[in-house]
Parts: sequence; C-alpha cells; structure tokens
Amino acid sequence: MSWHWRNTMKPVRFFHFDARAGLFVVLLLVHFRLWTFMLLVTIFTIFWILERKGLSFSAALRAARLWLVGKHRPAWLWTRRRKLIDTGSR
Repeated sequence: MSWHWRNTMKPVRFFHFDARAGLFVVLLLVHFRLWTFMLLVTIFTIFWILERKGLSFSAALRAARLWLVGKHRPAWLWTRRRKLIDTGSR
C-alpha cells in the first residue's frame, strides 16, 4: 500500500533515477546524436553518484554553492538588518 498520504513527499523517480534526469531523455529522443547520448550517460552517472552519497539533486546544488562561495557568508548591510521593536513601552 504505497498510496498513503505520507508518501507524497517521496522524490519522483524515472527508472530508478531522479525525474529531473528524464528531461535529458526527452532531449535525446528529440535530438538523437552521439553527443546527446554521451550527455545523457554523463548526467545519469552524476545522478547515480549523488544518490550513492545520499544527496538529492537540490541538496547537491546547495553543496556545490557552498563549495563555490565558501562557508563564510557576508553580513547583511546595516540598512537590511531587522530592527528591534520595543512593544512593552506602549
């Protein structure tokens, strides 16, 4: 019984891969060339490696962003910081 409501958050799968990889299958069907086939194999390999490491596609994008930008996040400008509101003095 895999139709229960708590299963609605499961990732969408396409032949055991993330469904986002299915976009490249459509690209291969529309434009069948050797380089699109190699791109499909490369994308499926990347998705497989990510799943073996326990990362979803969105988590892998966040990890790549962290690797590119670094762990240090710049501080907000003083104009964008939240202001303290004293509600007790009214």
